[in-house]
Amino acid sequence: MTSDGGRAHRKRGDRPGRQEEAAYDRLGRGYTITRRTDPRIAARIEEALGDARTVLNVGAGTGSYEPAGREVTAVEPSAEMIAQRPAGSARVIQASAEDLLFDDDSFDAAMAIISDHHWGDREAGLRELRRVARGRVLLLNADPAQAGRFWLTRDYLDNLDGLITSRYREEGFWREELQRSLGEVELRPIPVPHDCVDGFYQAFWRRPRAYLDQNVRDGTSVFRMLPAARVLAAIEQLKADLADGTWEIRNGHLCDEVELDVGLRLVVADVGP
Repeated sequence: MTSDGGRAHRKRGDRPGRQEEAAYDRLGRGYTITRRTDPRIAARIEEALGDARTVLNVGAGTGSYEPAGREVTAVEPSAEMIAQRPAGSARVIQASAEDLLFDDDSFDAAMAIISDHHWGDREAGLRELRRVARGRVLLLNADPAQAGRFWLTRDYLDNLDGLITSRYREEGFWREELQRSLGEVELRPIPVPHDCVDGFYQAFWRRPRAYLDQNVRDGTSVFRMLPAARVLAAIEQLKADLADGTWEIRNGHLCDEVELDVGLRLVVADVGP
């Protein structure tokens, strides 16, 4: 740990190590079919950015949630994802989170939206976000200890079959890990709307039949990271439970909810002096 609370210092061009293979070169094909910005989630991110004028978006993918009216620089390791970014989106640099090619304090804020679980070294990536941000770091992702809130994880995918290791299932471990790299953090719950237009893993909590659609599953890395046979068995069981009413008995009460806390959290860390 450095003497200034964990903030490492280096200049552009000091390359600490090789970049990991970009996961989304394999996982990202057809990503934009189901993945796009949900305006209600975007509004929460915009609010948390405050008055930041310059923003670094790390693991930027196709550009979802990049705020309008600010000077945004995107970092994305996958050529597949960069190729799917729409015309007119923020300038993008192909690089990894663990090796950001910017000087210290280059941006008012740095953010990573549903991407840090793909980094080869999360701690190194978090330290890099802190290093290049002079004001605030934002992360949006699911608290792994809350995975069981979502019926698909709980009832069909056996708590993601080892994708979440035992230590991350411990209440508070995720926060402690974040604080080792970012300092004090605030975890803001982000309820997912029942008609969320961004098709991330938990987005269809009130639309279970959506998970029977191959396009929906192809837009979600969880289904590509688990063994194909395990996913197929889960989907076949879900299909049967929808047909015979089992899903309705277990989860029908959710159909009256407008939004649901499925463990999605906006992590806010003030890293400035």
